[in-house]
Amino acid sequence: MAYSDRASFSYLKSFRRARVYFPTSDDAARARVELHLKEFMEKELKVYFVQMEPSSRDRDPHLRPPTPEKQFLISPPASPPVDWEPITEQHHVNYDLLSALAQLSPGEPHELIPAEGDKPSIVIHVCEDTPEQRAMGLEKPRIVQTRRPDVSES
Repeated sequence: MAYSDRASFSYLKSFRRARVYFPTSDDAARARVELHLKEFMEKELKVYFVQMEPSSRDRDPHLRPPTPEKQFLISPPASPPVDWEPITEQHHVNYDLLSALAQLSPGEPHELIPAEGDKPSIVIHVCEDTPEQRAMGLEKPRIVQTRRPDVSES
C-alpha cells in the first residue's frame, strides 16, 4: 500500500465497511486526505479518521478519583462538623385543615383558609358524578387488590 507497509484491514461485512489500521497517525491522516470522497468502482469513498485510545497495557486500568473540588457532590462527609448536633423534628399537624377536609360534601365549595389582606383564600370544589355519568351507569373505578400467590410448602 502506498501509505504504509504495515497497514492491516478488517472487512465488516454486516456494515458493508472496511476498517484500515495504520501504525502511525501520519499515515492514517495522509490516507484520509487523499482518499476521502474519491471515486472507487462507481461509488464515492467516505474515509473517517478515528483517534485510537491507548491500549490498557499502556495505562492504569483503574478509574481515577474525581478532582477534589467536586468530591462534596459524591457523598456526605464521613463525620459531622465540629459542634454539630442533630435537630429533633417536631410533628406538625394542621387541625384546621383536617377538620375542614372532614366536613367536605360533594357539590359545595369549601373555604379552607379565608383571605387575609393581600393573600388569597383557598377554596376546594368537591366533584360529584354528573347526571350523564349516572345515566350511563358509569361507576367509579375500584382498586382491586392483587391476589397473593399460593405458597408452596416444601
